[in-house]
Amino acid sequence: MYLLTNTLVTFITIYTYIIIIRVLLTWFPNIDWYSQPFAAISQITDPYLNLFRSFIPPLGGIDISPILAILLLQVAGSLIGGLPGAFAYY
Repeated sequence: MYLLTNTLVTFITIYTYIIIIRVLLTWFPNIDWYSQPFAAISQITDPYLNLFRSFIPPLGGIDISPILAILLLQVAGSLIGGLPGAFAYY
């Protein structure tokens, strides 16, 4: 059980860092999102971010959906990370 939860928490952490990199790269308008490695980052993160973009439109040209997406990932990581301790006494 510990291996599974540790693997999931590690995946969530890495995915969160990739989303943060994606958000930081959007500050540079001259990046070609169709060339590598930017296309790979976009393909990895856009399906998850599009879930939040569908019900949170950009406000004044600023996309705040990554904030909610990262927050949800952090909550999921915390909940999953707390599972091994919850089963320690059973």
